[in-house]
Amino acid sequence: MTSAAAEWKRGWTLVLSASVGFSFFSIMTTSMGVFMGPLGEEFGWSRTLLSAGLPIAGVINLVLAPFAGMLVDRYGARWMALPGLAAMIAATCSFALIDGSEAQWIGIWVFYAFSGAIGSMTVWSAAVSGAFEQARGLALGLTLAGTAVAQAVTPPLSSYLIEAFGWRMAYVILGVGWGGVALFLCVLFFFDRHDRQRRSPETTPEPAAELPGLTIAQAWRDRGLWQIGLSTFVLMVLTIGFLIHQVPILTASGVTAGVAAWLAGLGGVAGIIGKLVTGVLIDRYRANWVGGITLGATTLVFAFLLDGIRTPALIVVAILINGYSAGTKLQICTYLTTRYAGLRNFGTVFGFMTILITGGSALGPLLAGMAFDMTGGYTPFLIAGMIGCLVCGLLILTLPPYPDWRTGQPAVRAPAAA
Repeated sequence: MTSAAAEWKRGWTLVLSASVGFSFFSIMTTSMGVFMGPLGEEFGWSRTLLSAGLPIAGVINLVLAPFAGMLVDRYGARWMALPGLAAMIAATCSFALIDGSEAQWIGIWVFYAFSGAIGSMTVWSAAVSGAFEQARGLALGLTLAGTAVAQAVTPPLSSYLIEAFGWRMAYVILGVGWGGVALFLCVLFFFDRHDRQRRSPETTPEPAAELPGLTIAQAWRDRGLWQIGLSTFVLMVLTIGFLIHQVPILTASGVTAGVAAWLAGLGGVAGIIGKLVTGVLIDRYRANWVGGITLGATTLVFAFLLDGIRTPALIVVAILINGYSAGTKLQICTYLTTRYAGLRNFGTVFGFMTILITGGSALGPLLAGMAFDMTGGYTPFLIAGMIGCLVCGLLILTLPPYPDWRTGQPAVRAPAAA
């Protein structure tokens, strides 16, 4: 069994490239709240229309995610990541061409959706999960910290770029700058077991049928995977809805747009900390306890922002809690999926998890936008967030023991420190 230190010595460049690559696929989500104002003012679009792009991307990903996972299992992550990054650079830059046509707005989001499906989360998590066993929790945490970095950097960066160069050039700079760095690193360092076999033909890779894990039929019937999927879906609806509308929610509370953007960045910093701390904890203790408590705490975020409760201090606390816990949701889902499903068909199984992730991500902003357009405020959405996050935490807390694929034992009987 390889030690954690040996895993890091061999795989740290893989984690670095995966983290930067994955972060680039998050910038449209994390920057959308900042772009809403300029786009709405220039074209007179409603919040519902401005939020409609992510649901469109979600629907397309619902269809394509399982096929992307199957391709990762068969051909490897690198040959999905590189074309996906190139397509995403082009898609991000194409938002600079918007001329006020609603059909054009929808069409660009369709292009963005196909680009995102090629380089989906399955690509990055599959490569890292296959390279790490002892330190998988922290490795996944650092990989998925790319989204937290994007959350921390993109809002203030986008706000600055819009003020300095205009919103059109801001899209181009984000696409070419951020995406170019990601593509460069992945060309150099992003390789998985399929690529090692291509470079060393004398080494026979472990066939998928011999890797530890469930068959597709077994995974479909697994109670633990269903609980993980349901919890993740509801969390994505609520937290991505909040993320996209975070700046408008804060400005409606009396916070200026500039301060709201910096608060969003502060939440991203908390997310980075959350991923690192959670990665260490789930390598040592049962992930369902760590995840259940962390995700359940998100209930406080929605409560602290309600009318009659919020204060300037509670707003800051809410953003910090949200950043910390939201930074862990994909990490916990990915880690638990590797533990309950194993690696035998991880790409395919996580492709179906991605359906729930993208579906929730798409539905959340639309529901938040509809709540605002119908009621003139976000209170109904915040109340739903309180209830939903509490339920999601309980679903993770009550997961059954997961199999220990390393020893062949059917389940972990007690949380054990490493």
